[in-house]
Amino acid sequence: MAKIAKRIAAAREGLDRDKLHTVDEAVKLVKDRATAKFDETIEIAVNLGVDPRHADQMVRGVANLPNGTGRSVRVAVFARGPKADEAKEAGAEVVGAEDLVEQIQSGEINFDKVIATPDMMPLVGRLGKVLGPRGMMPNPKVGTVTMDVTKAVNDSKGGAVEFRVEKNGIVHAGVGKASFSEGALAENVRSILTALMKAKPSGAKGAYMKRIAISSTMGPGVKIDIAEASADTEAA
Repeated sequence: MAKIAKRIAAAREGLDRDKLHTVDEAVKLVKDRATAKFDETIEIAVNLGVDPRHADQMVRGVANLPNGTGRSVRVAVFARGPKADEAKEAGAEVVGAEDLVEQIQSGEINFDKVIATPDMMPLVGRLGKVLGPRGMMPNPKVGTVTMDVTKAVNDSKGGAVEFRVEKNGIVHAGVGKASFSEGALAENVRSILTALMKAKPSGAKGAYMKRIAISSTMGPGVKIDIAEASADTEAA
């Protein structure tokens, strides 16, 4: 049997891995156990009762976290003329058209998020095989294909978090950093759960949220009581 590291053993001490907690309790437990030497990311995993192989059960959207993500996001924008100027003024690090396509095709991807105006999508479409696997392809459903470039850039650099259900029906997302206050993390958790509820597809049958857990990058998972969390999202 593999030996458990002292830090991991200490993090698990006193934690009932099967107990269900309120959002506030879970945040406290996870934050207290985030003892790595770097500022760990706090992540949420939600197991949904959907089969994403069916188009009417796909779950995808964006959640605007009220307290941000705690990470710096570099934004690239495909735009021309006044919209390109608008993107630069909003703080986008990379702005371009054909030149940006060439940059990406050469393997130079020094950004985290891609936004495009609708007229640029035929151009951006050439990059599907490059941006798609990285989860960077602009999509109107999550607000990254838009004429409101300023809002899209500000959202991306603020607390906007995209989510998409994986093939096993699980959504993973970061909800902040261990250095955040408990209240800030709890607000962010509730915001993403609210966004997931709003994104419930018409084809979902039975229980929609089956399991919820949060953890830090190096820490153990803590389960959240779905009934309590659902009551929070309905009240939001």
